[in-house]
Amino acid sequence: MKIAYLVNTYPRSSLTFIRREILALERQGWDIHRFALRSDRAALPDPADMAEDARTEHILEIGAGKLVLSALGWMANHPLGAVRALGMAWRCGARFDGATPGTGGRLRHMVYLAEAAHLARRCHDLRLAHLHAHFGTNSTTVAMLSAMMGGPEYSFTVHGPEEFDAPRTLSLGLKADRAAFAVAISSFGRSQLCRWTDPGTWARLHVVHCGIEAWRFPDPVPMPAGGPHLVAIGRLSEQKGFALLIDAVAIAVQTLPDLHLTLVGDGGLRPQIEAAIARHSLARHVTLTGWLTEARVRDALGGAQALIVPSFAEGLPVVIMEAMASGRPVIATSIAGIPELVTTDTGWLVPAGDAAGLAQAIRDMAATPPDRLTAMGQAARQRVFERHDINVEAEKLTELFASKGKG
Repeated sequence: MKIAYLVNTYPRSSLTFIRREILALERQGWDIHRFALRSDRAALPDPADMAEDARTEHILEIGAGKLVLSALGWMANHPLGAVRALGMAWRCGARFDGATPGTGGRLRHMVYLAEAAHLARRCHDLRLAHLHAHFGTNSTTVAMLSAMMGGPEYSFTVHGPEEFDAPRTLSLGLKADRAAFAVAISSFGRSQLCRWTDPGTWARLHVVHCGIEAWRFPDPVPMPAGGPHLVAIGRLSEQKGFALLIDAVAIAVQTLPDLHLTLVGDGGLRPQIEAAIARHSLARHVTLTGWLTEARVRDALGGAQALIVPSFAEGLPVVIMEAMASGRPVIATSIAGIPELVTTDTGWLVPAGDAAGLAQAIRDMAATPPDRLTAMGQAARQRVFERHDINVEAEKLTELFASKGKG
């Protein structure tokens, strides 16, 4: 049972959930060949990701010359499919708006066409009957074009928010209509796919949650005393709302002088966030750690009384699942798939973009008795294990792959 996975850049520190999914499928008997367009190995802090990088075939590493020769050879042997794929690439490239990652204009789509032809050749050589892409951006564009040129049929998983920010530019509905099936990581995500697909496609749109490995989360460590202590984890990017979180901490610290936030992650907005910390004189209250290994992330969760997620746009963050599995309640904005997991028994939901609301949720958490916080953490742990066990979610994918005759 051999299939392929395709991701744009893989592995990455922020994509450990894909690694967990692949490994769970392999435990269930699938032989999975990993493809990625490019590597991020210079930025990988985790040995497990480094090992995954060594298992991944990175298409662009063969060099432009070899890629073009491979692509032209395949296209010459599949002329009708190549003409159809060229037309599709030209059509999709016309939708480029200059701002959406993972699209590119017509010239970039000619690169996607070459990648797709080479990918079709490699899948043929390796006898890979099905290709599953993660993210409905350029990786799925390549998968779709590859299928049109004689490559394997494809499916893909959408996560959000990128796909839902620019569905027309990304030809999201077209990709789903042509796929063997499409997967969303939440019911909210599936609803967004329904918006852009033909109703006849809806039966092939499924929900498969991102999963966690329950055995990696033993009994939670006791809640720390004092504080309150919060942890936030994610890319320092616009959609994550961390600059607003600094504003919320500045409000909350006025009545909670021992409040401390550990912010785990890195990204392009780090200078802006550092400037906000300095502007509010919060150096004693906020620690920026950069990216940490999975083990150190678990340590950071154990040292906090709650995870805080101030995002403006999301899919359904895996870090919420990891915090809940660690027995920690969650403060989060009530957007996208988050309310499907976080409930009043397991945390606090706040309107997005509301610094004062975040500050009030922090105060509410700080006023919650320790035994109540512990009970909320236990309820969170039970809920996430019931809904996001990676083996259970991989079984859903196994049924989808098998039902389409893969193997």
